[in-house]
Amino acid sequence: MRLALGVSYNGQAYEGWQSQPSGRTVQDHLEAALGRFATLPLSTVCAGRTDAGVHGVMQVVHFDTDLRREDFSWVRGTNTFLPPDIAVQWARAVPPDFHARNSAKARRYAYVLLESPVRPSVEAGRVGWVFKPLDGEAMAQAAAHLAGEHDFTSFRASSCQSPTPVKTLRPVRIARRGPYWRFEFEANAFLHHMIRNIMGCLVYVGQGVHPPGWMREVLQARSRDAAAPTFSPDGLYFLGPVYEEKWGLPGQAPAYDWLP
Repeated sequence: MRLALGVSYNGQAYEGWQSQPSGRTVQDHLEAALGRFATLPLSTVCAGRTDAGVHGVMQVVHFDTDLRREDFSWVRGTNTFLPPDIAVQWARAVPPDFHARNSAKARRYAYVLLESPVRPSVEAGRVGWVFKPLDGEAMAQAAAHLAGEHDFTSFRASSCQSPTPVKTLRPVRIARRGPYWRFEFEANAFLHHMIRNIMGCLVYVGQGVHPPGWMREVLQARSRDAAAPTFSPDGLYFLGPVYEEKWGLPGQAPAYDWLP
């Protein structure tokens, strides 16, 4: 039987999603909890790996098992053995051809940024931070250059393992609520550090370091050296993958329209 789980987590305490020898990753903790509940080792495949410090609102994983339990038992039982900053939200039996990563049509992220003369305290680790005012219209104009299918090499980390830098990015949504900015990204797939590198460029434009048209120049350069420094992971949230309805998995929870 193949099971899919929806998992949320605060990434501040972890070395990213993917299992590491240190054991201090979200995947390590999830698989340890699943193993204790099922009393046998279980290996998971995720929809999208996240870096250290990045949060997950609806990470989706799948695994195969012969153990039969009710959906709610997988949720409650696994959560019993998880730390408080990781929680299984739902469990569903899925067809054997479902794949958490390969079945995803797209992936969604949000970046939450605090504009304030004083650094965050209560929100520390959960929002990015700028102390200079941002120009929303300039950032929107800059982001418009990124929509569509492009070679995103300029926004790609040197350690990126993607076989191609060509990705299709939907128009970036930018909104403001009080001192908080929210940037929402959706693409068929993302390169390593792609969003954080785009955020660095958007902040540069928003603060007037470069005009909006500079974003097009960075994109066309196809060189990481042309872009701004990689921005902080603190305000980055993996909202989850997008699947076809035929898989019968829960959609994005509206409670997360704004974070934190």
